[in-house]
Amino acid sequence: MIEVEHLSKTYGSTAAIQDVTFEAQPGEILGFLGPNGAGKTTTMRILSGYLPASEGTARIAGYDVHKDSMAVRQRIGYLPESPPLYPDMTVEGFLSFVGQIKGLAPGDRPERVQISMQHCGLLDKRNVLIRKLSKGYRQRVGIAQAIIHDPPVIILDEPTVGLDPRQINEVRQLIKSLAGSHTIILSTHILPEVSMTCDRVTIINRGQVVATDTPDNLTMRLAGEAAFEVEIKGDLTVAQVLLSELPEVRQVTVLDRESLHDHHHRLRISSEADRALGGAIAAAIVNAGLELHELHRQQATMEDVFLNLTTSEPEPITPEPVTPVTKEAV
Repeated sequence: MIEVEHLSKTYGSTAAIQDVTFEAQPGEILGFLGPNGAGKTTTMRILSGYLPASEGTARIAGYDVHKDSMAVRQRIGYLPESPPLYPDMTVEGFLSFVGQIKGLAPGDRPERVQISMQHCGLLDKRNVLIRKLSKGYRQRVGIAQAIIHDPPVIILDEPTVGLDPRQINEVRQLIKSLAGSHTIILSTHILPEVSMTCDRVTIINRGQVVATDTPDNLTMRLAGEAAFEVEIKGDLTVAQVLLSELPEVRQVTVLDRESLHDHHHRLRISSEADRALGGAIAAAIVNAGLELHELHRQQATMEDVFLNLTTSEPEPITPEPVTPVTKEAV
């Protein structure tokens, strides 16, 4: 549905984006993630026909955004970072006006206004002046104007910036409700937005794409290892020995050198990435007569991934081991 190939935009000698390539499949929500100044808004403006690219191509629903600009604009709904609203118009009047601008037939306009207000939870605000709405409701009006003509593609640039937690959750749910029947690009630098809303993620840094994958695959791929934390009750030395002897275990780390309470200890077991050792760890502890009080797997988070990919010298995304015990040392 959206195909971006080798897209670049320069301002004089300054490159805003360089060789950007990604795609979005029909019906999915693609998160476009990056720090401030990474090139997200520039890319969104090119896709919406607001800016021309210096190099490369972008196609939406098969139409080139430069050569077939009007055809592309008919097939996208665009919400810029600051919603383009007229504060002295009512919600219904504004949406009807936008529908007219976007070429909706007079006979279809009232129905489309009604549907967009219903989708965005605005029916009870239809006769309220936009300037009297809260920021959260103004964002809803911004999304409503983007979907008024039922476009196959929706481009949202920082749709939850400046909202309170409740408003953010409401806008997230609204965006998720639009997936399936629309392809959505969600530009953001808010990490929870990605893991809670998006099917796939494209991360951009300093104008270049540095990763594209699902949030889960990104965290697994960049973790470099699988890690489990356990809390046991019993002999610490016995636990260290039996856990270090499990196949594919790299390292056993004692996280609490002193007992937590009553001979309780917490350990971290590192193994090769993608190895599901939870069952083997639990069985080894129980079979040795130790008490297993807690077992959970640690994974890299989207914050780890983001920092790893958007810093000059990426930091490792797994914690540094403390007091390691290896097979050779046991």
